[in-house]
Amino acid sequence: MDTRLCEHDGWEKGLSMGKKPNQHHREPVAEKARLEVTFEKPHLLGTLFGQYDRNLVAIENRLGVYIAARGNKLQIEGEAQAAARARDVMTGLYNRIVAGQEIDAGAVEAVIAMSSEPTLDGIIRTDVAEPPKVMIRTRKKTIVPRSATQVTYMEALNRNDIIFALGPAGTGKTYLAVAQAVSQLITGSVDRLILSRPAVEAGEKLGFLPGDMKEKVDPYLRPIYDALHDTLPAEQVERRIASGEIEIAPLAFMRGRTLANAFIVLDEAQNTTIAQMKMFLTRFGEGSRMVICGDPKQVDLPQPGISGLADAVARLQGVEGIAMVPFGIADVVRHPVVGRIVEAYEGPDA
Repeated sequence: MDTRLCEHDGWEKGLSMGKKPNQHHREPVAEKARLEVTFEKPHLLGTLFGQYDRNLVAIENRLGVYIAARGNKLQIEGEAQAAARARDVMTGLYNRIVAGQEIDAGAVEAVIAMSSEPTLDGIIRTDVAEPPKVMIRTRKKTIVPRSATQVTYMEALNRNDIIFALGPAGTGKTYLAVAQAVSQLITGSVDRLILSRPAVEAGEKLGFLPGDMKEKVDPYLRPIYDALHDTLPAEQVERRIASGEIEIAPLAFMRGRTLANAFIVLDEAQNTTIAQMKMFLTRFGEGSRMVICGDPKQVDLPQPGISGLADAVARLQGVEGIAMVPFGIADVVRHPVVGRIVEAYEGPDA
């Protein structure tokens, strides 16, 4: 790590050896800052920095700062606001490690994204004596929020009867809903999980699919299976599906049923018709919780018309017991390039 500091010693001098500034056009010089962070547990810094300092490099590249380490101290240099964000990111990641949470590339990107929020209570904290305010415990992992909106969403999943999660891909809408459903099944809060989505092709005709009914609809339901296997051991997933505790089915299978004491998740809800959405919402029974996930901007219905999701959101705004949680581009928690892709497709020229 000393070599990083040595490189930093000549950093400002190196700037004068590059291209000369345009004599006729000078950009305003942003205020520079140098911040220092001291960590009390040096043995955790290897985890904090990542293999080959990849976490430090990611923060430098995303925020345009320079980070140098020596012993248990970090020096951060850059534009004042960016340096402050980098300090908060490093502190937040360190606190997560102290609290026993794992740090991966996704966690680093998520905390960087959250550092732009005006309030990060419960996410980037100096006090780690208590666990995060919201979390989801499953058999395989404990899930904590990776964006400010995810905090709101996870609170709604604990509090409201019906939750609409609205926004682009990669924001964790379906994943967190399935994780919460698994958590409540494990604790006995519900007797079964009903996981569904409309069997609508995304912009292409797939033609005849061979096999029995399960084999025909499984391709449409694969994202739900992926979330299940990420929160439950594989043998438990198969056993609970076989016993009926977990039911994964296309939306058409919901007609004529009343779903009591169940956690019900509808994915890709933008591809429902108004009639289908009404049918689904009226399946709600005693002791149940229902989550409707979808991106209103990604409708794949074969016939043009109003999406059942958009219609329901307009009708049910302000209804007691129903929460609407809108996600945005800043909440994308997949690879950072996904957020940039979403922004490119949904920007002003889209």
